[in-house]
Amino acid sequence: MNVLIHISDIIIPAVIFYIVGYGLVSKVKVYETFLKGAREGLKVVVDIMPTLIGLMVAVGVLRASGFLDFLGSLLGPLTEKIGLPGPLFPLLVVKLFSSSAATGLVLDIFKTAGPDSYAGMVTSILMSCTETLFYTMSVYYMAAKVTKTRYTLTGALWATLAGTIMSVVLARGMV
Repeated sequence: MNVLIHISDIIIPAVIFYIVGYGLVSKVKVYETFLKGAREGLKVVVDIMPTLIGLMVAVGVLRASGFLDFLGSLLGPLTEKIGLPGPLFPLLVVKLFSSSAATGLVLDIFKTAGPDSYAGMVTSILMSCTETLFYTMSVYYMAAKVTKTRYTLTGALWATLAGTIMSVVLARGMV
């Protein structure tokens, strides 16, 4: 175990030294190239900032208004029949938009049900099996200036459904 700790302490500096060394051997102006990349990255951040702010505000409004709690209580009886506890449905919806807002809901679930409960197990697995797909799509497609997403949303929703189903199946096996 101590070996892994020491490896993790040196891995990032080793990667940085490797990149700089490779650049020097390849006769690339490393610092100037770094500054150019940082400048372009900052432009991307400025370009996607309105999208990020819009997503964060929308999730905040939904959460503060109580709509997510209403949705959970409305659809909870249906989702409980398939093994997804009612309080987890709002988490599933919020996770599609914002991982940080979903983390706040996770903490609420852990406080009420406990991390070792069935709901806590499903929550933990669900957070790692699903993606913030609307956030990811908006940020990356905005940065790459993609306008035709084709089947991305459909595929991502199917993947989220598969992750949700597997979260329930795996949590049932643990409890």
